[in-house]
Amino acid sequence: MTSSCVRKLAGGERHAYTIPTESRALVWPIRKEDTVTPDKKKGQKHIVLTSHPSTFGARPSPIVWGHSEPRQRGPVIATLTDMRQRNTIGTHGGAYAIYRALAVASGSLQRDHRPDFTYTAPVEPIGPHPSWGQPETIVSLDPFGAVVCEAFADFYARGYDIRPTIAVTRAHINMPELQDAVTKGRLSADGTILLPGGDIVVTKAAIEPVWYLPGVAQRFDVDESTLRHTLFEQTGGMFPELVTRPDLAVFLPPIGGLTVYIVGSVATITDPTRPLAVRVHDECNGSDVFSSDICTCRPYLVHGLEVCVQAAQEGGTGVIVYSRKEGRALGEVTKFLVYNARKRQAGGDRAESYFARTECVAGVQDMRFQELMPDVLHWLGITQIDRFVSMSDMKYKAVIDSGIQITTRIPLPEDRIPPEAYVEINAKKAAGYYTEGPVPDAVALATPLGRGLEE
Repeated sequence: MTSSCVRKLAGGERHAYTIPTESRALVWPIRKEDTVTPDKKKGQKHIVLTSHPSTFGARPSPIVWGHSEPRQRGPVIATLTDMRQRNTIGTHGGAYAIYRALAVASGSLQRDHRPDFTYTAPVEPIGPHPSWGQPETIVSLDPFGAVVCEAFADFYARGYDIRPTIAVTRAHINMPELQDAVTKGRLSADGTILLPGGDIVVTKAAIEPVWYLPGVAQRFDVDESTLRHTLFEQTGGMFPELVTRPDLAVFLPPIGGLTVYIVGSVATITDPTRPLAVRVHDECNGSDVFSSDICTCRPYLVHGLEVCVQAAQEGGTGVIVYSRKEGRALGEVTKFLVYNARKRQAGGDRAESYFARTECVAGVQDMRFQELMPDVLHWLGITQIDRFVSMSDMKYKAVIDSGIQITTRIPLPEDRIPPEAYVEINAKKAAGYYTEGPVPDAVALATPLGRGLEE
């Protein structure tokens, strides 16, 4: 059986496509009066507040979070075409929503623009996996976010504006260090996974955060009311629905998302007989992009890619998860302030005060809170990781606490650590990060290392 999704393209042309369906049954009716109709007042300036249920009518389309059947789970509707149809708090694009607002305000973008999703379907199917139907396992992304056009074709036919929160494509990626690895014999080009010029062929997925608030609260062991009120306060009251709309349980937060890079076959990710390598990497613009040597971020990212290529060439898969959590989620301004404090403190830059200097500026050592991180691994259907390329005790604990087994942990080789980064790596080893070598003693931790600010 098939169903059609018909939409109007630019210039008034109508485009229809069909998708296979097992069943057309919906758990809830879409009432005729709820069908989306264009707003005739193109130039209207009045603001429609969404902070109380009466704005929407009886109820928006429900979201039964954790249901394994997408049409029974229901779509995540965070668009602004018709405020009555919204069933979430927040909107798409994370922090980029502000740029969308600028585009609308300046007249560069029509506020009622609807994307044409022709040819945008995922290049590789991912899932569904059993974890998609476990409401406590995935709480920070929409597992059906890549297939909304297929899964919710009936809603599109009725005029609903539903946007993907996941996009899956293919690409070649290259870092100069990979060619060096080939030259030194750590890697070898095979023409399929690793090309002669050093390119790695990958499948990659971009993922926007979609938070199921009851599940997020449970993950952090706080009550949902406390979570909602704190989110409302700490965003400067940006989202009043957090405290006025308890009927809305899904929130699209204004933060960066993540990108997954898959080396090798997507299908073998869930095959326990094939090796699976995983590197979970948090963004560090200075090192990852510009090769700053004050930390080990880029060297570890490159090492993770090497291990992923090796696993793929052995018939398995490698996965890099790249999360937008700059400066331990404290932000780059805070990170640079800490750099200055470390270099200027009495006694010089040393491992024993590495975390204390961060806490003096930020009030906390780390705000990445890895509790939500395993969700993307469960979205991929991962149940076991053979090679976990990370020294982080927090990441390791979060993964195993989520029910995923880890067989081997792979630290960063000593010869990949920049001399300037030993303050960081020694402090982390002393704090409990995984290492196969000795943990620095008190003398080593108290020894100043690295350059001064004027060097």
